[in-house]
Amino acid sequence: MFVAGDLLWYPVEGDNKTCQAPDTMVVFGRPKGDRGSYQQWLEDNIAPQVVFEIISPGNRMGQMFKLFKSYDDYGVEEYYIYSPEDNELIGWLRSDGKLNYIESMEGWVSPRLEIPFETASGDLEIYRPDGLKFLYYVELSRQMEQERQEKELVKQKADRLSEKLREMGINPEEI
Repeated sequence: MFVAGDLLWYPVEGDNKTCQAPDTMVVFGRPKGDRGSYQQWLEDNIAPQVVFEIISPGNRMGQMFKLFKSYDDYGVEEYYIYSPEDNELIGWLRSDGKLNYIESMEGWVSPRLEIPFETASGDLEIYRPDGLKFLYYVELSRQMEQERQEKELVKQKADRLSEKLREMGINPEEI
């Protein structure tokens, strides 16, 4: 699977004017790796299957409609728009050859990603297929720092025990 953010996607060979840069796109069936852009004809002609856009103050309705139209025209299977200001998530799912509005997103499970979305807490929460919540960067950093500190304490304790054993004439490496 290939996942990218703000990477230009060119769906049509030879047409450098038809392109989009989804906030996030997910493409199954393509390898990970750096790309200067996603040129669909060089990627076994596989369009991104899942696209996320985050509404920012600079977004305009015409611009958002143009994005929707492009994603609909070029085969995106799932398209999601999230507004952090309103904590609103809306989505479309491809059926019968076009993107169709998803009536209720609360508890929605992405058919492709197999992950549920929740907004009831006041923030967008995304859960892994095993039910665990994906952590925000700040939460993940905090968790990693806590784990680092715990490992350091265990190492310090092991070092003290090794030193004590040496004082007793016991080589801790031989135990």
